[in-house]
Amino acid sequence: MSVELWDVYSASGEKTGKKIVRGRSSLKSGEYHLVVHIWIISSSGNFLIQKRAESKKLMPGEWAATGGAAVSGEDSFTAASRELFEELGIKSDSKTLQKLFGLKRRNSLLDVYLIKTDVDVSDLCLQEAEVSRAKWVTKDELCKMIENGEYHNYGKDYFKELFEKTDEIRGAMV
Repeated sequence: MSVELWDVYSASGEKTGKKIVRGRSSLKSGEYHLVVHIWIISSSGNFLIQKRAESKKLMPGEWAATGGAAVSGEDSFTAASRELFEELGIKSDSKTLQKLFGLKRRNSLLDVYLIKTDVDVSDLCLQEAEVSRAKWVTKDELCKMIENGEYHNYGKDYFKELFEKTDEIRGAMV
């Protein structure tokens, strides 16, 4: 098993020059690591969601956003593009993958991306160690899954921002 290094960032998003080993080091107060989420939306406005593998240490078996941590040396776009391809087999570039917003969390700087595609679920290449299933859902279905605890709740502010941005994009697609 390889060691994964993370760059440490300040609250303002600047690299501090420090690196930590994932799972073996703790971030101190005022230190952050870079995390990305990628949302996939279809031309009809549905969301492609994924279920985490049961073997995952964090949130096993939960429906959650595609994404993960940036490894040392990656910017958020590179991490998002890599995670999207590793977990679902979806290729992206600077024309197809766009940053929606960023949030500062407890110990992470989270950048949220969006890609528009009508990929068929049967054409996805799921990374077994990370993802057990994927499916398309409507916004209403996703909201119900969040409410009943079936989908990981990233917080009220997160979903408010996500739905505002994706509603704008879905409106522009019609």
